[in-house]
Amino acid sequence: MQTKTIDDLILQRSRFLQFLRGRVDTPSTAEDILQSAYIRAMEKSSTLNKTESAVAWFYRILRNAVIDHYRHRDAEDRALERWANDLATEVSADATTQNIVCRCIEQVLPAIKPQYSEIIREVDLGESTLDSFAKSAGITPGNAAVRVHRARRALKKQLALTCGTCAEHRCVDCTCS
Repeated sequence: MQTKTIDDLILQRSRFLQFLRGRVDTPSTAEDILQSAYIRAMEKSSTLNKTESAVAWFYRILRNAVIDHYRHRDAEDRALERWANDLATEVSADATTQNIVCRCIEQVLPAIKPQYSEIIREVDLGESTLDSFAKSAGITPGNAAVRVHRARRALKKQLALTCGTCAEHRCVDCTCS
């Protein structure tokens, strides 16, 4: 692609951004898509037909980038929903298992983020399902699935710091309390 053509496309940046802002949720998303489209245009410059308008060609790249953005976002949403459904149908532990669980968890929970300790208390230690937690917290099931995953990871890290080797063995026969 000739330098003049690239310069012409860059000069029309505000028009391209306006086009994208009307099609995506946030200005930052529009900016990200535009930057990626500029890179793509440079990579695909050989597909520009000499008789074709560079601006029309670039708008086609932008439209495809917006479509790709929504496809990717939809795929993420579907994956989070599946994950949330899987977590919602997990079998809760029986009473014997509940008694074996390390008592350090209650001591460690205040050391992690309050929103993490809340979901651990309600979903993992309590009787709440992930769906009911999501509803009571005013978040989507997908968001709740992500939060419980992050909460469990934070709890595991904090238990390893607090309990050491005992935490590596899943806190069975805990000796650190």
